[in-house]
Amino acid sequence: MSSIDVSSIVVGLDIGTTFIKAVIGELDRDDKLSIIGYAKRPSQGLRNGVIVNIDAAVAAINATVDAAEQVAGVAVESVFTAIGGSQVESLNSEGDTVVDDRSERYRTLEITEEAKGRAIGASTAISIPMDKKMLHCIPQEYFVDDLPGVKDPLGMMGKRLKVKVHIILANETAWNNLEQCIVRAGYGCNGTWSKTLVAAMATIHEDEMDLGSILIDLGGGTTDVMVVNKGAPVFMASIPVGGNLVTNDIAVVKGIPVSAAEKIKVESGCCWISGSEDLAEVIIPGVGGRPPEETTQYELCEIIQPRVDEIFSMVKAEIVHHANLTQLNGSIILTGGGAKMAGIVELAQSVWGTTSVRIGEVSDLGGLDKGYRDPDFATAVGLVDSNKTFRANSKSKKKNTQDFEKGENFFAKIWNNLF
Repeated sequence: MSSIDVSSIVVGLDIGTTFIKAVIGELDRDDKLSIIGYAKRPSQGLRNGVIVNIDAAVAAINATVDAAEQVAGVAVESVFTAIGGSQVESLNSEGDTVVDDRSERYRTLEITEEAKGRAIGASTAISIPMDKKMLHCIPQEYFVDDLPGVKDPLGMMGKRLKVKVHIILANETAWNNLEQCIVRAGYGCNGTWSKTLVAAMATIHEDEMDLGSILIDLGGGTTDVMVVNKGAPVFMASIPVGGNLVTNDIAVVKGIPVSAAEKIKVESGCCWISGSEDLAEVIIPGVGGRPPEETTQYELCEIIQPRVDEIFSMVKAEIVHHANLTQLNGSIILTGGGAKMAGIVELAQSVWGTTSVRIGEVSDLGGLDKGYRDPDFATAVGLVDSNKTFRANSKSKKKNTQDFEKGENFFAKIWNNLF
């Protein structure tokens, strides 16, 4: 391995139901980030995003990180990881405080970081279920006295400060098992993030955030969604269906093993018929002595499209029912392995009734091989980019949570770093 200073290395590890992805980034002296290695390997020991076999998950993690190390030429000591799916939920809250907490009288004073921290602290004074832990607390907007819509009140004058926040909670058992897998694999865990949050930060443009956009992460076991508006998250949810159901549909209809159906889905699958798919032939392997049979992409699409249409419709219904938003003027951004399927943009446009749909490609962060820009690497790259100022000699395992407790608008801070 190379003699690269480990304090300049940042690693993102996305442990998914179908695949595990590792991305290794290196920082130069000016803190400019370059991706020097990445890898993707089949996942083991997970079901619908939940770890059900630690030993199998540990082996898969080791295989993935080892492969990324070989590409990068460095040894990985610690990683950032992310949690998602049904183990994560969110809510909106608010809190307020007087700017001057040393006097019983209201006085107009300059708003400090300490006052921001007290307001955010008040917003987190909520009842959290015993099996949940707070993952993130992200300020949406501040109110200085009666003035709404303030993004950063630092330095302004006022008597009272109010903040609206988006709180993300994670299942404590799932969180602990995730970190335990990483430790047992031989790596330190520098911090755990929300998968959807880091994917959003890596792929949604600043103007799209302000106008209001939807990120849909099409995973194997779950489909996760985050709505952002006016520069901050306002809603997130997880739908317990994903690309594995598409694979199962192909396997059942064609009477073939799941492994063969997955290969056909990845290599020939499409979910939107444009008129030319019937010209492409697809070979269905023989099973139990049966000879292989020929089908067409058109017929394959007739199996896939209804299921993907159902997934998008479920996401849309969830947002309409719970997000309490009347209009979003930004984009729908698709990430995850499912976003690579042919016709996915056209089908999403049809379901949502808009042309503002695109694939969530991450920024070009150097390297000869740009495969990390694929939408299924959005979370892993987002973990690296969001933590690029981290140094290996910083021992704070709870860095992201502590920053929120200090009152930093960490989401906005990271957003500025990305663009």
